[in-house]
Amino acid sequence: MSESEVIPEIKEILGAMLFATREPLSVRQMVNVFRRAAQNYEGVATTFAEITAKEVEEALEELREDLRENHLGLEIAEIADGYRLRNRKTAGPWLRELLEKGKPNKLSKPALETLSIIAYRQPIQRSGIESIRGVAVDSIVRTLLEMGLVKVVGRSELPGKPWLYGTTQVFLEHFGLKNLDDLPGMAEMRRNLERQQELDLEVANAAEAQAAESADPESENVEAKDSPEPQEAPPDTDDDSDERD
Repeated sequence: MSESEVIPEIKEILGAMLFATREPLSVRQMVNVFRRAAQNYEGVATTFAEITAKEVEEALEELREDLRENHLGLEIAEIADGYRLRNRKTAGPWLRELLEKGKPNKLSKPALETLSIIAYRQPIQRSGIESIRGVAVDSIVRTLLEMGLVKVVGRSELPGKPWLYGTTQVFLEHFGLKNLDDLPGMAEMRRNLERQQELDLEVANAAEAQAAESADPESENVEAKDSPEPQEAPPDTDDDSDERD
């Protein structure tokens, strides 16, 4: 049997997939690659025609453990709802020296501040960003849009229908995040926001109930019944005295 006819392990194929692509791959995408290969190629490719998502997940875990045990400087990370092969953080200083020496930072401090506001407050309009930062952000938002880190996610219901901005999958990949819940403090911030929304709803309901009670005609009738009836004025005695005189 030639080398090309040797049936590789699933984790070998997955490792090659993750090495070859720059985008995170979901389990579903990997399963589809196996099945398409089985349709388009003969021989060993047909071996995995019926591969399942569970088998892929198990093979990914094996590959992850192999990389960890052998200290190869690589790891499989869950990013943007998919999997990606990347270097371990322990090798960071040497890779930065190799790849980024002499290169300017792509994101300035103002851009990072603006991006963080969008990430934590999305969807948010430009005026909302400016109210937090205290400066105009037109050019910065435009730069973030061009870099693909930010996108327009809709329009506000406010007058003029201003654009609303949010982050993209490129943002998740750039910062190595699985999803927005991985942002530091995001879970606590959402809990606080939900609690504030509950309090606002309670206040609104109380105000509506009070307004409805004030406008209820039955309550006015009850008040009218409870109030004392006006007493008749005593008879005028001046006329009687005049007649006697």
